[in-house]
Amino acid sequence: MESSSPAVPFPLLQTPIETNYRACTIPYRFETDNPRKATPVEIQWIDLFLNSVPSFRQRAETDPTVPDAPAKADKFAQRYTEMLEEMKKNPESYGGPPDCILLCRLREVILRELGFVDIFKKVKDEENAKAMTLFEGVVKLNDAIEDEAKRAENLVRGILAGNIFDLGSAQLAEMFAKDGMSFLASCQNLVPRPWVIDDLDAFKLKWAQKTWKKAVIFVDNSGADVILGILPFARELLRHGTQVILAANDLPSINDVTYPELIEIISKLKDENEQLVGVDATGLIVANSGNDLPVIDLASVSPELAFMASDADIVVLEGMGRAIETNLYARFKCDSIKIGMVKHPEVAQFLGGRLYDCVFKFNEV
Repeated sequence: MESSSPAVPFPLLQTPIETNYRACTIPYRFETDNPRKATPVEIQWIDLFLNSVPSFRQRAETDPTVPDAPAKADKFAQRYTEMLEEMKKNPESYGGPPDCILLCRLREVILRELGFVDIFKKVKDEENAKAMTLFEGVVKLNDAIEDEAKRAENLVRGILAGNIFDLGSAQLAEMFAKDGMSFLASCQNLVPRPWVIDDLDAFKLKWAQKTWKKAVIFVDNSGADVILGILPFARELLRHGTQVILAANDLPSINDVTYPELIEIISKLKDENEQLVGVDATGLIVANSGNDLPVIDLASVSPELAFMASDADIVVLEGMGRAIETNLYARFKCDSIKIGMVKHPEVAQFLGGRLYDCVFKFNEV
C-alpha cells in the first residue's frame, strides 16, 4: 500500500537537517562549475546509468504483466537513453543538475508510465524461495560460533555476502544471469580486511558491552541479501533483547525487497510460536519506509516509519544505494552503521578502494 500521508524527515537525523544533511555522497559538481556544462563526474555517472539500460530493457521485455512488453521495453530504452544523452548536453534539463537520486527517479518514472511496475518480480520470487530454504542452515552455522565477537563478525560478513545479489549493477546482473550466486562461497570470498572503510573491530567491542533498545534497519535487495544477510543479524539483535524495525521500500525498484514482500517472507520463516529458529520474534516489525528507489533521501520518509523510529538508539543502513551512494556521511542522533559492498567502479574510485570492496562504517553518538 502506498503511504497516503506526505513524507517527513527521518527523526534521528542530526538537526538542522538543511545544514547537516545531504543525501547524495558523491558530489557530481561544485558551485564553481559552469551550470550549463556537464562535469566529468556527471558524464561518468550518466554513462554508468546508460550502461545499465540493456539489462533493464531485457527484464522489461519479458514482463508477463504488460501487454506489448517488447515494444514498450524498446520505448523505455529509447526514452531513457535520450534523456541521459540530453543531460550530458544540458545538465539542467529534466530537473537537473543530475545526482544519483534524480537519475534513478527518471528511470522509474519512465518504466511506470509505460506500465512496468515490477520488472524484477520473477527473479525476486525465485531468489526469495531459494534463500528461504537456506535460512535455517545459515542461522545454525552462526549459532554454533560460541565467541560473541566472532559471531558478530560472521553476521556482518553474511550481510556483505548477501549484498552481492544486486541486479542494478550491470556486471553483477550479467554474472547472475550466467550462473547465479552461492551465498556461502560469497561469505568466504569477501575481499580481505582492512576494507576501504573498516570500523568492524570497534563495533565488535561495542557489541560485547552494549545492548541497544531499538534498532532501525533500512534493508536493500531481495533474496540472499535480506534473508541470509539481514534477517540472521536482526535475529541476533532480538536474542539480545533489542526491538528491530526493518524499513523496506513502499514500491518495487530493481530487485529491492518491498514492504509487502518482506511481511510475507517473515511470516513464512516464523513458526507457529512467532519464533525465528528458536528466537522470539515478537519484537520484529516491518515498516514501510515510504521510499520507491534503490537509493534513499532520509529527509523524506513515511510518517509511520518516523513515528516508530523516533526512540531507536541505533540505525543501520544497508546496501550500496542506501549506505554508500547516499547517506555514507549522514549524521545521526544515535549510533549508526553503514554497511554495503562497492559494486560500481565509480564508487570504488571515489572511496579509493577496490571493486567489491566492503564498507563497514560504525559511528557512536
